[in-house]
Amino acid sequence: MVSLIPYNQKHHAQSSVFTTYMTGPSALHEKDESRMSRAKFFLIALFCSFSWYLVPGYLFTTLSSISWICWAFSKSVTAQQIGSGMRGLGLGALTLDWTVVASFLFSPLICPFFSIVNVFLGYTLIMYIVIPISYWGLDVHGAKKFPIFSSHLFTYQGQRYNISAIVNNKFEIDMVQYQKQGRINLSMFFSLTYGFGFATIASTLTHVALFYGREIYERFRASYKGKEDIHTRLMRKYKDIPSWWFHVLLGVTIAVSLVLCIFMNDQVQMPWWGLLFASVIAFIFTLPISVITATTNQFIGTIIAGTVNILVAWWQLTSIENICQDDLLPPDSPWTCPGDRVFFDASVIWGLVGPKRIFGSLGNYSSMNWFFLGGAMGPVFVWLFHKAFPKQSWIPLINLPVLLGATAYMPPATAVNYNSWILVGTIFNFFIFPLQKEVVAKVQLRSFGSSGCRGGFHGCATILSQLA
Repeated sequence: MVSLIPYNQKHHAQSSVFTTYMTGPSALHEKDESRMSRAKFFLIALFCSFSWYLVPGYLFTTLSSISWICWAFSKSVTAQQIGSGMRGLGLGALTLDWTVVASFLFSPLICPFFSIVNVFLGYTLIMYIVIPISYWGLDVHGAKKFPIFSSHLFTYQGQRYNISAIVNNKFEIDMVQYQKQGRINLSMFFSLTYGFGFATIASTLTHVALFYGREIYERFRASYKGKEDIHTRLMRKYKDIPSWWFHVLLGVTIAVSLVLCIFMNDQVQMPWWGLLFASVIAFIFTLPISVITATTNQFIGTIIAGTVNILVAWWQLTSIENICQDDLLPPDSPWTCPGDRVFFDASVIWGLVGPKRIFGSLGNYSSMNWFFLGGAMGPVFVWLFHKAFPKQSWIPLINLPVLLGATAYMPPATAVNYNSWILVGTIFNFFIFPLQKEVVAKVQLRSFGSSGCRGGFHGCATILSQLA
């Protein structure tokens, strides 16, 4: 196991925390005479979050998205575009609903403050500078014909694109019908989301190569020669899984996938070369993305949570009428499935129609490919700036993959999700957590407070959905 966390003066303190959590007593039952137990703190957060969710989730749903600009100028279309936290730029939009805060970007309590700052800068740049200029100022790609914020696909005239009409009985594109409707058009925000996504991909490679390349190489050489870091020594307490097991699992997985792609192509609808190409992309980006994730956030997932999510989703799909069909649902319905809508539209863009007819020579958005170049060059300037001013410790904290990818979850995430996530994250990580003098206390407050809030809100939401 190779450590990729940058070495600094806090390394030993961080390592001691890691050792405490890995080798110490049970995390939930560990007690300290100077403060309450973690189990008690977790239960308090669980109870409070469960009780409060009754207010925005059932009694007063308006608290889920508070847009004061829309209230003040309720008849102005421009005001709705600027102030709406759900369908606009969300200027000043906030929420008192924790599920809105943490639904897409996960809990802000466990995100480092410098990462929150990068997200804030990127979000502000894209949402309140690039989008307004592109939409109202330059009318890029005829932006004013379409909603300013939408994940739907449109015709050139601004009408919803009829996807069913261009799909034949083999689930392939019907070119005759496609030519009748014309090229697919995206909202200004949706198209720029892809552009900044391209920049994020390119910047990830150059950022990791410049800022962590030497460390990765040195750690790889050290591990190859048998030298161990703190994490490797800790893992020595557990029996190693033989390397051949991973190699066999990889080989079997690829072989079975190839068989499915070749002999069941009508059902799988993926060519064999597409599978190999996807595998190569995964191989290239696994390490850089892991580095970015490891240095900017902590992510904890459980099998129980995944199982519950699947069961609840299955129950909803079979019991809620017109679920995920926003054209047939009431205007205030919570069952619009924004994530699934984005996934469906992405499958149309990258699968049915193909990127050449969207971002290539046959599409309207070929200019988005320049974002690859901009993203690749961005970290180079930051790195040169850091070399020119090495005493400025804040320069290496400029993380362009995080900054450029700040709006990666939008859509389906909306402005109110980001506004509230940034606000809550700043309050806790900049003002409250520094008051905790001990590193362990910070980790306890973050992890158990976040888990308690998440568990309480999800539990109450599940009960309310069943009673609805």
